[in-house]
Amino acid sequence: MASNLQLSGLASGFDWKSLVEQLMQVERAPIDRLAAEKTRNSSKVSALGNLATRLTALQTSATVLGADGAFGLRTATVSATGVGWSAAASAATASGSYTIAVSQLATPARREGATNIGTSLSPTTDVSGTTIANLPIGNPITAGTFTVNGKAVTVALTDSLDTVFTAISTATGGAVTAAYNPGTDRITLSGAGEIVLGAANDTSNFLRSLKLANNGTGTVTSSGQLGTVKTTATLANANLGTPITAVDGTGAGTFSINGVTFNYNVNTDTLAGLVAQINQSTAGVTATYDPTNDRMTITNDTTGDVGVALDEAAGGLLGALGLTTGGALVRGRDAQFSVNGGATLSRASNTLSESALGIPGLSVTVASTSTETIQVAADTKAMRVKIDDFITKFNEVQEYLDVATKITPDGKGKVTAAILADNREIQDWGRSLRNMAFSAVAGMTGTITRLESLGIDFKAGTNNLEVKDATKLEAALRDKPAEVDAFFHTATTGFAAKFKSFLTTVGTMNTTQQSNLNKSNAGIDTQIADLERRLVQQRSILESAFIAMESAQQKLQSQQAALANAFSSSSSK
Repeated sequence: MASNLQLSGLASGFDWKSLVEQLMQVERAPIDRLAAEKTRNSSKVSALGNLATRLTALQTSATVLGADGAFGLRTATVSATGVGWSAAASAATASGSYTIAVSQLATPARREGATNIGTSLSPTTDVSGTTIANLPIGNPITAGTFTVNGKAVTVALTDSLDTVFTAISTATGGAVTAAYNPGTDRITLSGAGEIVLGAANDTSNFLRSLKLANNGTGTVTSSGQLGTVKTTATLANANLGTPITAVDGTGAGTFSINGVTFNYNVNTDTLAGLVAQINQSTAGVTATYDPTNDRMTITNDTTGDVGVALDEAAGGLLGALGLTTGGALVRGRDAQFSVNGGATLSRASNTLSESALGIPGLSVTVASTSTETIQVAADTKAMRVKIDDFITKFNEVQEYLDVATKITPDGKGKVTAAILADNREIQDWGRSLRNMAFSAVAGMTGTITRLESLGIDFKAGTNNLEVKDATKLEAALRDKPAEVDAFFHTATTGFAAKFKSFLTTVGTMNTTQQSNLNKSNAGIDTQIADLERRLVQQRSILESAFIAMESAQQKLQSQQAALANAFSSSSSK
């Protein structure tokens, strides 16, 4: 029965649960007010955060305006195009024209090794055991067909050179024969008349790989020696014509380039691997292998007339590569030039620095022996970008403040206030920023003392800045860069310094406001939690009282029913 009594009005007919809900709703009014206050605070925190983002962007832009050399930027333009020259100038470079005449470019020194350092294809004329897939040549042969006197000759990688020679003779009906000369390491094709090699639809590179080309006669011989070094084989099997003997019992040896030592082992290292090791080292050189001429070259990474120092024991790898025996040093050259018709100067590099040119802040990279004019001028475009960015960031702050603090009447007496409309402090920030932008900078000795001197002012009817006179701004940047720099850059008192200092203070105040609002919301959360607990208690008390009422009502009804039954029974007797 107790559970039935919780049904509203079961005994009394009175919907007490609805009454409890209405009473609780009235009691929740303070909680609703606190929740609304918390929502407003959170919206203010968000708005202040958005403002902080814009203020930080403005401060960053002001910092750029006040940076060293921000308004001493220069352009350096080469008179001729397509010559490969480039130039750069700093704030220290005076505007004007500079003529540079180059009579000699700087080149790097290099050590050129001997040619044909590999062994021949075969020690004898008998090439029946020489498989074309294994030939030590610079350009590996591909299988397919090639043409001799209009006849197709088919080759497979498993064929020997002798087999291919026979195929040439067979295809041409004996009109063309082929032979190998071990003394010259060349192949010769012989015919009764002019030999014509190749066709547009050849699929094998046999003729090109063996350096055979048309010459209009009945005898065609390889244009150079054929045997080359195998760069991917171990040094012991690299087909070197000169053996490497300056190694220990394990095959290990050493050499040095420009004082940097390199270790190798003929049984495990390859020429390709050593070339990569040299090029990645601190020796300051680039090693290359030329398969066409079968030759190694070591070139300095820097230009100028300096040597390439090689050192190793007799019988070492460098000797076998023809770099120390049979090779030659090709000396580098220094650049030779004159400036504005002066005396001839020289430098090891083709990049002529200010010390080489004798012109402060100017650097020119030359790429041809010619006379070019370098035009140096104020970089008004780059300087204008910094100013335009500041204007943009300033306007973004002002526009945001206008929206966030706006109060709008609708003409019917109703007023709508933006989220920060009641924040007088940030309204003062906006006014202070506008005052700083409008006022003169103290201590300026030139004609540029305020933004208006640069053709910048407020747009009529707004809080936004704009460039009202672009010609005036261009002229100031071009003709008075030092004054512009002083206006923006002067320490503590310059335009940029004042903005940076003020915005730092504003940033701190903004952070404090957000912190206070967040603390207030934390306090509201505590108050709401306390009130919610009280409401739970009140609901419980009310419900218990009404249930007790229902219980009493039910007992009374039961007693009345019993009395009624008793009197009814007595009457019937």
